[in-house]
Amino acid sequence: MELYQNFLEQFNTALSNANRNLSEVELIAVSKKKSSDEIKKVINSGHLSFGENQIQEVENKWITLKKEFPNMKLHFIGGIQSKKVKSIFEHCDVIHSIDRMKLVSLFSELEKHSTIKKEYFIQVNIGDESQKSGVKLSDADDFIVSCKKNYNLNIIGLMCLPPFNEDPKQYFVKLREIAQKHNLSSLSMGMSGDYKEAIKCGATHIRIGTQIFGPRN
Repeated sequence: MELYQNFLEQFNTALSNANRNLSEVELIAVSKKKSSDEIKKVINSGHLSFGENQIQEVENKWITLKKEFPNMKLHFIGGIQSKKVKSIFEHCDVIHSIDRMKLVSLFSELEKHSTIKKEYFIQVNIGDESQKSGVKLSDADDFIVSCKKNYNLNIIGLMCLPPFNEDPKQYFVKLREIAQKHNLSSLSMGMSGDYKEAIKCGATHIRIGTQIFGPRN
């Protein structure tokens, strides 16, 4: 997996340039549209953390992969439909895209009847873009407070997708400020094009697809 090894070198350099340690940033290999065989090559290179944005792909690939590789950690990073909540809860370990109270309530109900606790991020629409998912910036404080106060979910942090073709730094800094205000320690931000800036701004989880797997089919 030459692509993966090449990216690891770049990733380590970015950490070093930002005075961050490898243990501080979880690298999520985003395997959407990639086959199980392609994913296994990355697993066999020693990687344990993967992300998908469609539950159909999780069901088609990861139920089998997780049986074969039980140490895998699977992150769900896409938009969530209410009818898909149960399957996401059953098959994914970390959910990055909580953006409405109905989802909070549904996941909370599932946890009440399960011995398993998941980790959750609240997705913030950091650029207030009408076409994007996420809690509106003006609603973010109240949403986070309500989640923490009224529901027993393990909300570990915030997630964002900054506006395309803009300097992402101001948006990453803003997300970090909101997280700090609410004592949330994790920040899911940064993808193939902007992960270096995200690491400098305090990202704890970066989501990398094409730089690890190559272009999508």
